[in-house]
Amino acid sequence: MKKLILTFLVAVGLSACHTLDLNPLSEASTGTFYANQTELELAVNDLYRIAFWGNDNELFSDNEWHRGQLTNAVIGGTMNSDDVAVQTFWLNAYKAIARANSFLANKDRAAANTPASILTRLEAEMRLIRAYQYARLITHFGDVPLLTAPLLLEESYTVTRTSKDEILTFVFAELDFATANLPVTYAASDIKRLTKGAALAMKARTALYMGKWDVARDASKAVMALSGTYALNPSYSQLFLRAGETSKELIISIPRDEKQQVFSTAGYVQDNISRNAGGFGAQLPTRDLMDAYEAVDGKPIDESSIYDPKAPFKNRDPRLTASIVEFNTQWLGYNYTPHPDSLLIFSSKENKKVSNRDTRAVAAFASFTGFLWKKGIDQSWPDRLVEDNDAIIIRYAEILLTYAEAMIELGTIDNTVLDAINQVRARAYGTAVSDTKSYPAVTTTNAVALKQVLRRERRVEFPREGLRYMDLIRWKLAEKILIKPVIGLPDPAAQSRAKWPFPGVTPLDDDGIADYSGLGTDVKVLAQRNFDKTRQYLWPIPAVERRVNTNITQNPGY
Repeated sequence: MKKLILTFLVAVGLSACHTLDLNPLSEASTGTFYANQTELELAVNDLYRIAFWGNDNELFSDNEWHRGQLTNAVIGGTMNSDDVAVQTFWLNAYKAIARANSFLANKDRAAANTPASILTRLEAEMRLIRAYQYARLITHFGDVPLLTAPLLLEESYTVTRTSKDEILTFVFAELDFATANLPVTYAASDIKRLTKGAALAMKARTALYMGKWDVARDASKAVMALSGTYALNPSYSQLFLRAGETSKELIISIPRDEKQQVFSTAGYVQDNISRNAGGFGAQLPTRDLMDAYEAVDGKPIDESSIYDPKAPFKNRDPRLTASIVEFNTQWLGYNYTPHPDSLLIFSSKENKKVSNRDTRAVAAFASFTGFLWKKGIDQSWPDRLVEDNDAIIIRYAEILLTYAEAMIELGTIDNTVLDAINQVRARAYGTAVSDTKSYPAVTTTNAVALKQVLRRERRVEFPREGLRYMDLIRWKLAEKILIKPVIGLPDPAAQSRAKWPFPGVTPLDDDGIADYSGLGTDVKVLAQRNFDKTRQYLWPIPAVERRVNTNITQNPGY
């Protein structure tokens, strides 16, 4: 199918393609498909593909930066209606919606040979998937077309945008249906299917993003009430590796496996691993993220007496060293240190000293920020050059912090709020929430202070999970944060050895925003972020849609 009638003809394609004779004879059409339980299950299973799921790109935030790309349309302020990322997001969402609509319109063909309980459960899965797509669309684009049934070809040209509030009401109703008709758990063979908890969790996230605090509170509380179903994984770091793929913390995760040809290729792996281990060291944590982790006394680094900028990994929240590779530690078989005088390092893999390609004094393109990701990176990556970890969409820690944030915003702070936050913090320290001597438990009930703690907690709990961008958008902080430069280490010749690795304590404001302006040449500006607050809180409607259907209006500024 050519691109002249792209997305909304995809949305009508399942009902119209046989009319247009676009269906190859070897493929099923809606005229013959959905005839039995097997075909219904195939249709539902098709929408568990990673193309139809995902959180936002971490590179859209202040947590991550890519040396090769330098910038992107979001942090560069250049987003427009022809942007490929915008078009892909929109297209995949409406593809999934079209397939869900086709299923829902035709499922009863199989009613005679499919148990009613199975038919209802499959319907609930499809309605959850469709609701998820609309939730993502309205949080990024605002008003969008609401399609709830297959369209005829001529109808697609008259589609208009529907108010995001109307769509939100629809989304909540769909998720309520899914909640009522999906099981709490499945047999082990179907462990990754959508559940009652998944529907509630998606409702909680959507409500939080849309500022519906009471709905977010109630939905997250309902997930928490599913006794024995969900729990925080004992190990934060292991949760993001193969060992964590069956954890009770995961509420929605999409299976990925090399054997099923569902994985990221060598380029992605090499971008994320060290040069010593055969990678490029190109996709990097930022200094902004590094400075966001509290000291073990529970204070930000610019308020803590135990933080030392010359030993920045010491006395820090354990999630720091679980997420970013600590200097002078073995990583992927090699000691990692970007120090400009560390020209040789010891390799435990080779059992000898080798040239240190992770310092820019040896390799010009070693990590420009000085940091490498550790979170989610498996020790097998350098040998396999394959990344096939399951994709985590939503997990129980997010539900706890969603409940806490909703309660704070509602002005109903009580011990359940502190307990929800402290469960997440205690897990990071590997201890029980009641063992308050072993971690910096939150005790304040001041709304302003607690909101700052909650926002900082979300940042250090979820880096690399695609949640930071929407947090910046909904907190209206993108206009403050995504105009700051990306900071890196100075060139080796300019690096002061006496000030290694950091020249001083980074000042942080009340929103946790780092200020590097006073550090002069002891840091290097790698790229300048830009964010246009007059338009970028919403994405543009893809131009291809408006060329086909002029009834679809554009968002302001595009």
